[in-house]
Amino acid sequence: MAENLGNTQYFKTKPDVELHVKEVLDLVYNAMAEKGYNPVNQIVGYIMSGDPTYITSYKGARSMIMKVERDELVEELLTEYIRNRSWEK
Repeated sequence: MAENLGNTQYFKTKPDVELHVKEVLDLVYNAMAEKGYNPVNQIVGYIMSGDPTYITSYKGARSMIMKVERDELVEELLTEYIRNRSWEK
């Protein structure tokens, strides 16, 4: 029996697991440190340039960080900095 291939087919897929920026930064930072890189320098290089080769592919760090917008990374880092400096209550 032939299928009707002229009809639109719909597929449901599982949504990507929601990434939390803090978790991504933690994973990336630890992967960079484990590989012997300076995580701060490498993450800053990535944020400033958008070049993913600043981030190691070890433990999926590069693919994870690329799923987060760079402005979200800056926002999270600045928010944590301000919180830790007690500028915001």
